[in-house]
Amino acid sequence: MAWKPTEIPDQTGRTFVITGANGGLGAETTKVLAAKGATVIMACRNATKAQQVADAIPGDVRTASLDLSDLASVRAFADKTDEFDVLINNAGLMNTPFSRTKDGFETQFGVNHLGHFALTGLLLDRISDRVVTLASIAHKQTPKLWIDDLNYENRRYQRNLAYAQAKLSNLMFARELQRRLAESGSGKRSYAVHPGVSATDLFAHTETPLDRISKPFIRLIGHAPAKAAHSTLFAATMPKADPETYWGPTRLMQSQGPVQASPSSRLSRNQELWRRLWDESERMTGVTYKF
Repeated sequence: MAWKPTEIPDQTGRTFVITGANGGLGAETTKVLAAKGATVIMACRNATKAQQVADAIPGDVRTASLDLSDLASVRAFADKTDEFDVLINNAGLMNTPFSRTKDGFETQFGVNHLGHFALTGLLLDRISDRVVTLASIAHKQTPKLWIDDLNYENRRYQRNLAYAQAKLSNLMFARELQRRLAESGSGKRSYAVHPGVSATDLFAHTETPLDRISKPFIRLIGHAPAKAAHSTLFAATMPKADPETYWGPTRLMQSQGPVQASPSSRLSRNQELWRRLWDESERMTGVTYKF
């Protein structure tokens, strides 16, 4: 029997922070959680758009300014955030032209991984329950993790590989965080999920002709954003969800379908790379985790 959001327990009294919640999967996740009684904080770069989305969602939905491409903004957001239950690392960029963040990081890696790595570390002592990080089936598209050149200092930029590297990093980070939480005896949990394929605005920022034609094609092979958000909702709310499992759809090469245990690449299971990526991420962001 396929899992459905109707199975989510009452979330009254629980608070969720969701990055990039002003559209796509983040907005769909916010709608469901708010309807279940949760307080949702939409942490977004575009405050105006976030407020417009929040105003249209019934329930206790709030907005806060967060720019994952700027570590100063990440720290400012963390400084103003009180204790809460669940952090959902949802925001992301895909296949964008080469650029660098305010801190000098390659943008896809900087926003998708490093911004969330820093945010989670700065908030970990205020998270009571769990962290959910969105990876992607695109993590399988990279043949390696360039651990000695994560920031594209010495190799040619390829936008699709940069995205794959960033999403592989999301998956490795979530798994290493879970390993360290368990090792420390913490009751907190870390989940990695993927949404399959869905026609969100993620496909509209490549600054190529693909921006105009990708959404109709994606609708044919993927599923609606509301369904694509199911894996996030499952991992964020279900008491018995296994944090050691990579949750996501598995039909049609993992592009659609109900939430299930989903396969990941052999590379993504390399625990030595998890540790090395963690060390590099702490070095690059200046954020050191305390367990």
